[in-house]
Amino acid sequence: MTQHSGILLSTAYFAPIRYFSKLAAYPEIYIEQYENFIKQTFRNRTVILGANGQIPLIVPVEKGRGKKICIKDLRIAYDEEWQRNHWRTIFSAYNSSPFFEYYADDIEPFFRKKYEFLFDFNQQITETLIELLEIETELKLTNDFEQIPETCLNFREQISPKTHLIDADPQFVAQPYTQVFTEKFGFIPDLSILDLLFNEGPSAHSLLDESFISQ
Repeated sequence: MTQHSGILLSTAYFAPIRYFSKLAAYPEIYIEQYENFIKQTFRNRTVILGANGQIPLIVPVEKGRGKKICIKDLRIAYDEEWQRNHWRTIFSAYNSSPFFEYYADDIEPFFRKKYEFLFDFNQQITETLIELLEIETELKLTNDFEQIPETCLNFREQISPKTHLIDADPQFVAQPYTQVFTEKFGFIPDLSILDLLFNEGPSAHSLLDESFISQ
């Protein structure tokens, strides 16, 4: 185990595999709820793999008058039918994967029910995925933005679509597995946890464990 017993993470929408490898490794997990919303991050987007390559799925959010909005107060926008579009895209990408039918009934409801706040939406998704992946951990919420638990490694900014393919993370080594379009693209690492779940099913947890490197 690492010198830190816990880790502090941002909220995330169907977070990437690297994120879940940390959820599986650390006994103490804190999710930041008092930071200001940061655009173009996994807080409201995920990346899956389709027939034409990587596909970003973005949850639209309401734009407030002020530039800074606390993440726990950020509302989801429903001006467009993004839920239907996201599910159709996910279905198209993974309906032929080995475990899609096994998990679809657990995932599809998130694209039917309308959640008011992004943070609550993400939290429910992550807790459901933790259960499906049989990860034995409890998500805790921060009490204040500046107060980082002494036992926690601060990883709020390190897992990002802007950096996750180029920034070194000594704790993470992507473990290859067979993806739907492996023959076309080769192995694409660190996609949404959905990619691992639908392709590997019950073996997903073992791959998460193998991808985490203790320091």
